[in-house]
Amino acid sequence: MDYRNDMKIQFPNRSSNEGFARVAVAAFVAQLDVTVEQLSDIKTAVSEAVTNAIVHGYEHMKGYITVECAITDDGVEITVSDSGHGIGDIEKARQPLYTSRPELERSGMGFTVMETFMDEVTVTSALGVGTTVVMKKKLS
Repeated sequence: MDYRNDMKIQFPNRSSNEGFARVAVAAFVAQLDVTVEQLSDIKTAVSEAVTNAIVHGYEHMKGYITVECAITDDGVEITVSDSGHGIGDIEKARQPLYTSRPELERSGMGFTVMETFMDEVTVTSALGVGTTVVMKKKLS
């Protein structure tokens, strides 16, 4: 897969930066001929991935989230990564309604939302190392 253009941003794990990530990715992807619906899907998936990193990746810790976005020949690839706690059981975490933070009244739908709005979602994680979520969306 050839990348036609790419960008990378990094910011502290503050909840106020979730909106920044959405807008930055949307502005970057807007250079393509995307529909409003496609752009909304991408923004929603980015919000979920960044929120997961903030809430679950760095529970009670300071850290940084990195968002990379690449325009490819057939669409866009977005990577959201953290160096936080990591996920012990990725398959369990991807189940609808599962949350590791029930005390925060989280819905447990983050990965499900990402999978609904993107064509492909890959999650890699290691305890004590962090998590990387790669999301791909084909654009015509």
